Amino acid sequence: MLQLGWKAGTEQYAPVELMEYAVAADKAGYDWVDVSDHFNPWSEEGQSAFTWTWLGAVAPQTQQIRLSTGVTCPILRYHPAIIAQAVATLSHFAPNRAGLGLGTGEALNEFAATGEWPSYAERRDRLAEAIEIIRALWSGEEVNYEGKYYQTRKAKLFTPPTSPIPMVISALVPHSAEFAGRYGDGLWTVGGKKPDLYQGIIKNFETAARAAGKDPSKMVRIIELNVGYGGDMEATIQEQLKYWAGTYIPALFDQQIYTPAMSQENGEVVGPDTVKSTGCFSNNIEDHVKFAQNYIDMGFDCLIFHNPGPDQKGFIEAYARDVMPRIRANNPR
Repeated sequence: MLQLGWKAGTEQYAPVELMEYAVAADKAGYDWVDVSDHFNPWSEEGQSAFTWTWLGAVAPQTQQIRLSTGVTCPILRYHPAIIAQAVATLSHFAPNRAGLGLGTGEALNEFAATGEWPSYAERRDRLAEAIEIIRALWSGEEVNYEGKYYQTRKAKLFTPPTSPIPMVISALVPHSAEFAGRYGDGLWTVGGKKPDLYQGIIKNFETAARAAGKDPSKMVRIIELNVGYGGDMEATIQEQLKYWAGTYIPALFDQQIYTPAMSQENGEVVGPDTVKSTGCFSNNIEDHVKFAQNYIDMGFDCLIFHNPGPDQKGFIEAYARDVMPRIRANNPR
């Protein structure tokens, strides 16, 4: 079944304001809230609220919407046992609504907080161990884990999850999608690239999932999409550049670029045309329906819409009223 969600950017909005938007998204009928889990914002103009406190505040004030990180790196500034405990507790405030997105992180968050930034290969191997620990602890059983990077001694969650928690793994390229298929319950990626990239990502994800004894047709495939609707598009694009320009620079996801100032400096090469070419910034409903359908046709069944403002609540309500019903009507399965 198709699911439509809203991106909660802790890097842009102050936590109380962002909480109010999440409540509005729940009331408007979005299926997911995907919240960033960052130590630093992408720009010195931004914010850096602690995601797990924010989720604890949002959960009791929402009724239907699924709450998930998008995504958490559980290998450096967090020990995986702490993430297991955090999301297990969240499930008590949001039964059957808690999710966990996982990835190998960025230096912007991990190196800045810990002074450590291993190679991608090591971070991937650390993530594999972290996933094993988290799953084991969610069982409620005692866990003695002896890995290359992590150890636990009689670790146990005395407040285990109330309901199953999907663990969705981030993959930005086909190679990492193999890891997501093998270890995860779903796939998480971002939009704005060429269709053949996503074809490779989905193919590798499905192949690895089947090899691990899973049915990929039952595994969620999430993609974050940048959009603007219901206001001044030029102002929306400028907000995207102000707070999120660094996200358009591939080096930010694997190189040792670790301060908001460094991210902002790298993002200065990004202009309005890049933003427009990788998202849908339009007040025409049909443009958004077509844009979303392109990704659905590629094989994604959960679209998370990220709008940078400036009227966030207005966007949430207008998109849910004007655009989302059309997308759902075209995809009734």
